[in-house]
Amino acid sequence: MDYANMLGDSFAYAKDAIVGKWKQYLLFLIATLLLTIPLLGYSLKVLRGEKPAPEVDGWGTLIVDGIKYAIISIIWALPSIIIAIFVIGAGVSAFVMNPAALMEIIGGVLIGIVVLLVVAIITGLLATIGIIRFARTGSMGEAFNFGAILGTIGKIGWANYIIAMIVIMVIELIFFGVIECLNFIISPYLGLILEFLLMAPLTLLMSRYLCQVYDSADSM
Repeated sequence: MDYANMLGDSFAYAKDAIVGKWKQYLLFLIATLLLTIPLLGYSLKVLRGEKPAPEVDGWGTLIVDGIKYAIISIIWALPSIIIAIFVIGAGVSAFVMNPAALMEIIGGVLIGIVVLLVVAIITGLLATIGIIRFARTGSMGEAFNFGAILGTIGKIGWANYIIAMIVIMVIELIFFGVIECLNFIISPYLGLILEFLLMAPLTLLMSRYLCQVYDSADSM
């Protein structure tokens, strides 16, 4: 898998969708303002493989698709949410009942955090393919078709897929890391403004990249 070429294509895709197209960029900003729901709906168009980047139109469809995207994401996140609530609740309850056992409680919480991270990583890997399946089929049920999801990842190759996800996570971490540095060094307002202005390009870049990762299953 040519990660550098995929990233280059994704950067170019996001650039072509915005640079020199101020009216479309303004629509992206409006989509971001609306709790990013229309932006999520738009990203599904990108995940379907539409190239070049489609126009920002059909707002009703964008909003409905964005809500479906959010619901699917929340469902996939439920195992992690439940584990997090259990770990925090159990830790607090144990401390209230026996404050003297603080070290044992911390140890138990740390184990719970490790379990939480493992579950979050696994569900995150599966959810990404599930969301793309929803984009391609239009069926929310396909977002949870474990057999098809595992089959797609198998065709991509687990190692290739994990590396691809690490690459895009690094890009995302760099983006938000720079934002946080600006918040700390200059002003939190500057960081918030830049995040608002760049959220749409980042979403396009990531969606286009994940689209190529998914499509690589057909070329393996």
